[in-house]
Amino acid sequence: MLRGNYTARIDPKGRLKVPTPFRRLIDERYGTEFYVTSITGDNVQLYPLPEWESIEKRLLLLPSRDPSRIKFLDRTNYYGQQQTMDAQGRVLIHPLLRRSSGVIGDVVVLGYLSYLEVWELDKFQQRLVDNPYTEDDEVAIAKLGI
Repeated sequence: MLRGNYTARIDPKGRLKVPTPFRRLIDERYGTEFYVTSITGDNVQLYPLPEWESIEKRLLLLPSRDPSRIKFLDRTNYYGQQQTMDAQGRVLIHPLLRRSSGVIGDVVVLGYLSYLEVWELDKFQQRLVDNPYTEDDEVAIAKLGI
């Protein structure tokens, strides 16, 4: 599982050096292909390609004109590109998504179990403030026995 967070840097060419602990796990489990995308444009989501393909299989279960499917694909295709991690562990984030998300220079890379999210640090910290962990969240997680 991809968990925790690490700081990283987007180089001047727009490449993210995937933090070593994440890179080791991804190399062992998934290989070097990613689908790099976003739903909102506020952050970058790096899906190991097998995880993204699993999402696509589930989307195929919906009718092709389902409005939610279309909205999801509109956004993930607009922001998305398939990328290969190079030998130095770098993944290119294309300019449109870099500009939209503000991920330039120092960033935070967080593990979300099956994929990574990349955020501009101040934007992520504001997200935590704007979306506090509530008692309702506690109840929902407690239902899982956590």
